[in-house]
Amino acid sequence: MKLKYIFLSLIFVSALSCDKDDANYEYVEVATPQIMSKVDFRKSVEIVAPRDIEKAGKIYAYKNYIFVSDAYKGVHVIDNSNPKIPKRIKYLKIPGNEDISVKDDFLYADSATDLLVFDISNINSISLKQRLEDVFYVYNFQIPLGVPVVDYEGFNYQTDIIVGWTVTKERREKVDNRLIDVMFDGALNSATENSTTGQGGSLARFQIVDNYLYTVGSHEMNIFNISNLSKPTLANTHYAGNNIETLFQADGYLYIGSTDGMYIYDLVNPENPAYVSEFVHWTGCDPVVVDGDYAYLTLRGGNNCGEQESVLEVIDIKDKTKPTLAARYKLENPYGLGIKSNTLFVCDGTAGLKLFNKEDPLKINMIKQFKNIQAKDVIPLDDKLLMIGGDTLYQYNYVLDGVQLISSFSLN
Repeated sequence: MKLKYIFLSLIFVSALSCDKDDANYEYVEVATPQIMSKVDFRKSVEIVAPRDIEKAGKIYAYKNYIFVSDAYKGVHVIDNSNPKIPKRIKYLKIPGNEDISVKDDFLYADSATDLLVFDISNINSISLKQRLEDVFYVYNFQIPLGVPVVDYEGFNYQTDIIVGWTVTKERREKVDNRLIDVMFDGALNSATENSTTGQGGSLARFQIVDNYLYTVGSHEMNIFNISNLSKPTLANTHYAGNNIETLFQADGYLYIGSTDGMYIYDLVNPENPAYVSEFVHWTGCDPVVVDGDYAYLTLRGGNNCGEQESVLEVIDIKDKTKPTLAARYKLENPYGLGIKSNTLFVCDGTAGLKLFNKEDPLKINMIKQFKNIQAKDVIPLDDKLLMIGGDTLYQYNYVLDGVQLISSFSLN
């Protein structure tokens, strides 16, 4: 893969060292984007043999298969016919990929600005059937967290894609960091009858509802009509909120998690979801799941997400127009969460997997904790619980006092 470089310079605010001989200069870390032409980028999609994972992302379950994303690089396909011995069978090389959804053997995946459609009816002969180009106008450029943009020139949105970053140290004239405040996040100021739809975790940005695929980026929502599964069409795109991170659907509503709060949209008109309300919280990373009259969301602090405190919040959504905070519980380092009957599963990062009894949502209590594991996201299926953490896929059976480990499968 040939890459060309442009000097889009991103400078960390804190200096690494100072030149004692000249107080006007300092050494800084500079991130330079690796640029690839869209033509070459689009040619790089491949279906290849299994390989080790580099950085585990999100998980998705469909029939007897589990899909694990390799953050921004592709998707690992795992045969889970025998949960005790999962088997890697394929790797979908999809540069710029964050999310997938599957319905009736058609897999939808983002690839930076594009939406791809794969036919997985024969898992041993997966084929790319369709590509909708430039439907995502704001995608994650993977800028190193907390890095403001200083210079921006030479990049063409129409012909180029950012595929990575090269970080180097440079001696530069000091700048007033108070002026560096422009972040480069883009230039934009239930399944139907007799169909089978997969299931993602709480960190998902894709949701399929009937004949529509809903996707969210940092600020926008895209709605695709997938009544013709192999040939989806972009039905609508509109502003959906600020700093969006996750998307969850339940009972005719979309719940959008952002760093600032939770947005609720109704699906009365499926091609044009209508804003209903917003629950505002302090700045923090925010996946959300919903069960009945309550929404459950985790806020992770102590990092670039915002505040220092990490909590689980229970939101009363009986009146969708007026969501209110019903309860708050302290956590350590939360990520994804999921619900099965009266059990709430919370991935508390380095603190492991925590199980809470939520029979009374206003007085939930922890009933079990799996320590000494990294927990990132869960999918509570009907017959088992899937969890991803670090580079390991965990599977659990449901038992009377919680869950019992079936297998732990290393992705490396």
